[in-house]
Amino acid sequence: MSSHRTINPWIIALTVMIATFMEVLDTSVANVALPHIAGDLSATVEETTWVLTSYLVANAVVLPLGGYFSSHMGRKRFYLTCVSVFTVASLLCGIAPSLGWLIFFRVLQGLGGGGLQPISQAILVETFPHEKRGAAMAVYGMGVVLAPIIGPVLGGWITDNFSWHWIFLINIPVGFLSFTLTSALVQDPPTFHRISLKEGARFDYFGIGILTLGLASLEIVLDEGQRKDWFSSGFIVFFAIVAVAALVFAVLYELRKDRPIVDFRLMKDRTFAVSILMLFVLGFVLYGSLALLPIFLQTLLGYTALLSGWVLSPGGLAVMCMMPIVAMLLKKVDTRWLIGFGFFTCGLGLIQMSGFNLQVDFRTAMWSRVVQSLGFAFLFIPINVSAFQHIPPDKTAYATGLMNLVRNIGGSTGIALATTMLARRSQFHQANLIGHLSPGNPAYQGFLDRTTQLGVLRGGLSPTDAAHLAQGAAYGTVVKQSSMMAFSDTFWFMGILCFCLFPMLFLMRRSLATGPVHVD
Repeated sequence: MSSHRTINPWIIALTVMIATFMEVLDTSVANVALPHIAGDLSATVEETTWVLTSYLVANAVVLPLGGYFSSHMGRKRFYLTCVSVFTVASLLCGIAPSLGWLIFFRVLQGLGGGGLQPISQAILVETFPHEKRGAAMAVYGMGVVLAPIIGPVLGGWITDNFSWHWIFLINIPVGFLSFTLTSALVQDPPTFHRISLKEGARFDYFGIGILTLGLASLEIVLDEGQRKDWFSSGFIVFFAIVAVAALVFAVLYELRKDRPIVDFRLMKDRTFAVSILMLFVLGFVLYGSLALLPIFLQTLLGYTALLSGWVLSPGGLAVMCMMPIVAMLLKKVDTRWLIGFGFFTCGLGLIQMSGFNLQVDFRTAMWSRVVQSLGFAFLFIPINVSAFQHIPPDKTAYATGLMNLVRNIGGSTGIALATTMLARRSQFHQANLIGHLSPGNPAYQGFLDRTTQLGVLRGGLSPTDAAHLAQGAAYGTVVKQSSMMAFSDTFWFMGILCFCLFPMLFLMRRSLATGPVHVD
């Protein structure tokens, strides 16, 4: 069987990234189309949120299983199977006749897409030598970091100019191209060993089942928690108990297996374990801020979906420009320094966002996002390079599956906690501000008097109607200000979270992209 060395590694990199970019894009591209889907399929917007949840749940279930299935099926065969399932499911989503069928097809799409991220990353790691691994991670990072940024903008444009069906149908030619190129160019590496039935290889149905149950329950808790008021809902309490029990049992069960589904023994390496934690925080702040910033721009500043997309887009451009530079720096600079700079820059951008007010201009919002995005460029590649420094080649697929799972769970956690914190802090600030709206407060009374006079003199209202209007305006101002303060608190929390990871850098081994440095 031919090896990757007979083909330019950059061609292989672009080949595997086509499907991965498409898959990551689908985690966020449908967000802005939910109202259109609800109207077309005669459902409520709340019901259509399962279009997102079902995909994320199915995706999370398959992410850590890539190494296990590859060892039984062969890596190339498993990857092609995932591409095929994802592409066919995309077609079915685009022609779904009802919401129930659309959710079912999204589950299939998530199952197919879940294997694409870890296997494509494993192929990249094994295709490029150590000294070029940073460049490989730059290619992978562009897809994984840029796709969720571009997703809402692209989804909004397609929905407005065509229909929501094309959000899924555009995947078909991309999937066909990916399947064709992968079949022709990608091969299993010479070091890859496929476990055969003669070696006693049996599918661990019980292990897969308990892990699936735990991960699916966890994703349901994270995605539905805020909408159902968390643990005041019996639905959330039930799935939270199931998630904790199933995942704890799964970890203990897998640690006793000679051929585990998910190799948790990799966490014994402290650099890999710290990298996993950092990827969780990276996913948290990436998806958390990506969820909050458009809401802030559209609800408080009155931006359109397209204009808010233009605030986010320069950040994606900054990531594209900086990732090749970071890949070159990796050959000369210790990855720990780059990671530290990345978390500092990302935290700085979030702290800048915490200083926003209702008069913030487009340029300020855009540059704050650019600063934060520069941090992502300095985080994604060095963390991934550090994580693989001491991982045996035969464990690469297991490591990539675990890393991608943790980053995605970090993203789901970031969205869940950010939206929850936003709602709770808004209620907190609103209660405090309303306490100042008393007739004895000169500022409040002065506002009512001036607004009432304007309503009478310019609006032609009666004094009674103008007084009611003034009180409504005062309450509206309180709601907007409390929301603004809640956004500031949430951005500040995420920024401080980035700064809190600095001590973890000292637990990582010193390393360069050319290989590990064994002197601490």
